Amino acid sequence: MTQILAVSGHVSDRSHTALLVEYAIDRLSANGFDAAHLAVRDLPAEELLRGRVEAPEISAAIDAVALADGVIVATPVRQASYSGLLKTFLDLLPRSALAGKTVLPLVTSATVAHLLAIDYALRPVLAALGARHVVAGCFLLDRDVERLPRGGARVRPECRAHLADVVDDFVDALPVRTTVPA
Repeated sequence: MTQILAVSGHVSDRSHTALLVEYAIDRLSANGFDAAHLAVRDLPAEELLRGRVEAPEISAAIDAVALADGVIVATPVRQASYSGLLKTFLDLLPRSALAGKTVLPLVTSATVAHLLAIDYALRPVLAALGARHVVAGCFLLDRDVERLPRGGARVRPECRAHLADVVDDFVDALPVRTTVPA
């Protein structure tokens, strides 16, 4: 089964980025993909900041990236770039961590002034990590993603089709897995 890992660099427990990731994972899971979410904020801070890649949780996170066929990289944008938390994690990955993988950038921001953050801030780092293909990605304003009272997320109707198209393009770009007969 094709494995998808969403890596998110949000810091808030009320993050619009986390909601967007949940929405994408739900869509992928409903279509039969094995999709998981790695919230970098849940990793042990001291090990992460000290670059202790041998620490069990950090090592497991790096291994999860290695095992994924496709990676969603999600971040809020503040100060015109992706989060420092995400950058800290990406810096721990081996240079070829995304080699052979399709990557979907998802970005949220409070302002359209950060619209180009995917192309000018995030895409170069993903390419430097060897991503096989970085699809167009999706930029949404915080107000476009809403937390539902009983959990889950609602994406504004005018943004939902765009997000669905981006996720579908990501799926179409995933490497084809071949199975060897037993």
